[in-house]
Amino acid sequence: MRRDDTPSLTATAAWRAVHAAACAPYRAVPGFYRLIGMQWSWHWARGKLAHDPVFRGLLERGDLPPRARVVDIGGGQGLIAALLHACEQVAERQGWPAAWGAAPSATAYTCIELMARDARRGETALHGLHFGPRFVCADMRQAPLPPCDVVVILDVLHYVDHAAQDALLERVRAALAPRGRLLLRVGDAANLRGFAISQWVDRVVTAARGHKVAPSWGRPLAAWIARLEELGFTVHSLPMSQGTPFANVLLVADLT
Repeated sequence: MRRDDTPSLTATAAWRAVHAAACAPYRAVPGFYRLIGMQWSWHWARGKLAHDPVFRGLLERGDLPPRARVVDIGGGQGLIAALLHACEQVAERQGWPAAWGAAPSATAYTCIELMARDARRGETALHGLHFGPRFVCADMRQAPLPPCDVVVILDVLHYVDHAAQDALLERVRAALAPRGRLLLRVGDAANLRGFAISQWVDRVVTAARGHKVAPSWGRPLAAWIARLEELGFTVHSLPMSQGTPFANVLLVADLT
């Protein structure tokens, strides 16, 4: 977290430093293609953090609070954990943009990831972080959720049917502390063209990473918001497809 006497960085300089620091741990992870020396995890982290607008947006708006217990559902190789560690490093050593929210940090991080290979990459890269990231290889429909302040679910809830979505959201509500936050990115099924493109790209990327392509169950944005409000959340929706043809929306859902 930035102290009062810590200098303020420009947004561009801060993001450049955070991006480099968040990607760095993945250099230690062996790649799929060892014969040509490809560092798959590092390249994936660099590309995902650079081109997916959700990550920088979380920092600019202050969506991830300082000193949080974070549960990352479907978190893959733990990019959220790497991002939190990088933010803490940059804020302490170089400063933080005055226009951004407070630099986020973690006191605990649990990643629930179905794909064992992705979870192993995260464990290999991030095992030395001071908040002890924990990777649980399990189905999100059954995995226990520890008490937490923030739950992050980016682009995975559509892999389970509507009943399972509702059941998971209820368990998230129960796990969150008072004034806790859910960061949920979904596709808006009411945007027919953008949603169809999103689903097609999702299937291609999933297959290219060697994973089974699952069916998907989308909902219109209004239905997602209504369900979260039924659970007691106050919801703000943010378009999250800048520069892309997709229909992604980030729902910032707070317990009051």
